Amino acid sequence: MTGFLDSLLNGLALGSVYALIALGFVTIFKASGVLSFTHGSLLLLGGYLVAVLHDDIGFAGALAVAVLVTAAAAGAVDRLVLQRVGGTDPHAAHVQTIVTIGIDIVLVTDLARRIGGDLLPLGDPWGSAVTDLGPVTVADSRIAAILVSAVAIGGAFALFRFTPWGLSLRAAAEDREAAALMGVRLTRVRTAAWCLAGCLAALAAVFLVAFPAPGLERTTGQIALKAFPAAILGGMTSPVGALVGSMLIGLTEAFVAGYQSDLHVLGEGFGDVAPYAVMVLVLLVRPAGLFAAKGAARV
Repeated sequence: MTGFLDSLLNGLALGSVYALIALGFVTIFKASGVLSFTHGSLLLLGGYLVAVLHDDIGFAGALAVAVLVTAAAAGAVDRLVLQRVGGTDPHAAHVQTIVTIGIDIVLVTDLARRIGGDLLPLGDPWGSAVTDLGPVTVADSRIAAILVSAVAIGGAFALFRFTPWGLSLRAAAEDREAAALMGVRLTRVRTAAWCLAGCLAALAAVFLVAFPAPGLERTTGQIALKAFPAAILGGMTSPVGALVGSMLIGLTEAFVAGYQSDLHVLGEGFGDVAPYAVMVLVLLVRPAGLFAAKGAARV
């Protein structure tokens, strides 16, 4: 029973962090139709800034700077690069998606050169502290991941639901041409979506490299790819689907790791591919995702 509860809490924490990344995927896709492959580099950028700044300005200050800079970098990628490759034309989204791969390679290469072979601590206030919750001992970083992610995701959903930008985003996702005719400024809507995704990626970086991980390394950005199946599972236009898909992926990964000895027949590395296996199984039944709107195209 203790092992089950431990895996459950770890899965919820992982799912919460994956939800931050997956929500960024979905927000960008809703606003622009672009499947962003820059998330790995944006996440790595946010984590790197916290790592190099926390000694000078403290963890909270470093995190604030990292969030702002990563948001600005994400907005610049869209405004200065992608919108120059087809503008807001939805037919150019495929080309822009390919461009994001090139941007990601450039950014990751530069950041990897700066990080080198080092493991960079982020100076987070949780460190290796743990808390006893009944029979289960939980790392404080896991608890913080769940709580902070819940607040951030709640804030993002409030933006979608109660702000003019959120209304414009939903209108653009339904019909870009009609939204433009009604006065929605598509360029501003999509750039703001990229900025929001950058904020969420930087925030996720803090928890992905917290205890028990040893620190930030040059391959940390690859973890963002684990949130990709979560966004696909939910249907790329559904923020709620991204949240549900992230929890499903996080719990799957945690339980596979927790019961690895019972699943040895599937191989030692099955935990790494389990999220993608779940994605394939779900898409066989729901090709457009769990929460995709009727008429949505397959992803």
